[in-house]
Amino acid sequence: MRFQLLGPLSITDGSDTVVLQPSKPTILLASLLLHANSVVSADYLQRTMWGEEQPATSRAALQTCVLRLRRLFTKHGVTETPIEAVPGGYRITAGPRHLDLIGFRDEVRRAEETADPESELHVLKGALSLWEGSVLANVRSDVLHRDEVPRLVEERLRTLERACDLKLRLGRCGEALVELWSASRAHPGHERFREQLIEALYRTGRQTEALAEYRLVKDYLHDELGVDPSPALRRLEMAILRGEDLGPADDRHPAGPAYVSGGGERQHPAASATVPVTATKQAAPPTAMVGPVAAVHSFTGRTAETAALLERLTAPGHDPVTLLVSGAPGIGKSALARHLAHQVKDAFPAGLFMVRMVGPDGTPRSPDDAAAEVAAALRDQVRGERALLLLDDVVDADQVRPLLPAGADGAAIVTSRRGLAGLVATHGGWVLRLGTFAEEESYALLLAVLGAERVEAEPEAARSLAEACGHHPLALRIMSARLLTRPALRLADSVSWLAEDPLARLSLADSPELSVHRVLGGALDRLDPRLADAFLKVAAQIPDHFTAEDSVRVLGMSPVEADDVLDRLADAGLLEEGPPGPYRVHELLRVYARRTAPYRSRPIQKV
Repeated sequence: MRFQLLGPLSITDGSDTVVLQPSKPTILLASLLLHANSVVSADYLQRTMWGEEQPATSRAALQTCVLRLRRLFTKHGVTETPIEAVPGGYRITAGPRHLDLIGFRDEVRRAEETADPESELHVLKGALSLWEGSVLANVRSDVLHRDEVPRLVEERLRTLERACDLKLRLGRCGEALVELWSASRAHPGHERFREQLIEALYRTGRQTEALAEYRLVKDYLHDELGVDPSPALRRLEMAILRGEDLGPADDRHPAGPAYVSGGGERQHPAASATVPVTATKQAAPPTAMVGPVAAVHSFTGRTAETAALLERLTAPGHDPVTLLVSGAPGIGKSALARHLAHQVKDAFPAGLFMVRMVGPDGTPRSPDDAAAEVAAALRDQVRGERALLLLDDVVDADQVRPLLPAGADGAAIVTSRRGLAGLVATHGGWVLRLGTFAEEESYALLLAVLGAERVEAEPEAARSLAEACGHHPLALRIMSARLLTRPALRLADSVSWLAEDPLARLSLADSPELSVHRVLGGALDRLDPRLADAFLKVAAQIPDHFTAEDSVRVLGMSPVEADDVLDRLADAGLLEEGPPGPYRVHELLRVYARRTAPYRSRPIQKV
């Protein structure tokens, strides 16, 4: 029998694996396995199972749980129980073949003793393959998740960091990128992952993306923690700006052993024997993700869309209402949803709540965290009073399903770049796919922001400006803001100035996050890197209005594979229209692709 801690707690007996159900015996087993081969005190076991406030019968209940575990082992054919009752507590005996945590640590130690980088990387890969999901996801113990899980996660992160160092050293930067994209998004405060990602991007010829990634981590550290990037990150940025050759990757930033086996031991409160110390990185405080829905300044256009959404949101009935507003990045989904929410606020006396589903660095929020904060925000809701949730920037259907209203007490407006067809299939709702503004809507926006006197003095120039912005709402907002700060600038002059370099000039110096380049780059960052590369190649090399067959040569795929890739890009909001008709790329996205594609040298693989 083999125990697996590095994921949901489970038992493997031959070819059968059983994931244990959440229960007190499950907590007991996890507590013993975390300190296998050591005596774990009864007091500590009771605390992991019942918390600091323990019932008077906790000692007897602990003994009952031990009996239940022994019966479970017998059921799986274990005749000699691995659990021993010893003075002061209990001990479970296990070795590398019987417990994945011990096997992981043994492999990491073996890697440290390996002189050859290729062999060391091979061993570390084997160690990391033992991790199979969220640690102890089925073990409901606040004490273990507070005191033990962070230590385990830190061991994995330090091992992954070392493996990525080795890949960079061996020149396998493309392979390292795949893991570093995920690791840097899952752990945004872990600067070394961000540094490795920036280095890997630069070494693969993607200077623009490397600098964009540096700006992301700089903004995150400043906004979330109030600190500047580390000296190593700043030196790397300067090297990239100067176009310097970084030379061969080496062990300038060794990760060190993932598990400190010698020296620095301390007495663990759970055991009578000493256990090794590992550093625990404190997580950055979470950003508040639930708050009031802010009104939209100078909202214009979308008259027909607003009317259609209002009709469905205020229709009489007792069924929950879900509206999905999808579309390309910067197309105005959130603005429309916020405008709509304020139009119907009187129908929702329990309040309007904005739920941000993506963190400042682009990392998706977990469904459980979102559901907990929403529940806290709605705890004072009076039965029968309706609340409206605006679930903004949803990444996938699974992320939002737990948050959708289940009865007549609420409604939800979901915004997403993706179509979320799976969500509609399982939960129903009404879908609106936003496109760019019509010509008159663009003109109306310029009138609302710049004022009638200025726009009507140069009506043709205003229409040309809207055309130069591709009738894209974000681009129009940025140019309007620029023109407001330059009241003497003629609209006609701004058109020619914008046309010279639209990507560089569709940005605001004091708000770098409000730039077309930044928004489009962030959209690509969310994609699988191979899918992002496919988009850049298609958008940069194929004329407008194309089919899957037209993209076969550029992508190096079969028609069926190319059709699948294009469909996924359309679902992500990066391509417009699509089968059975042709696809098209918005001109701003095409300009972005032509600017960025040369920095991506990796061949397209099957996605």
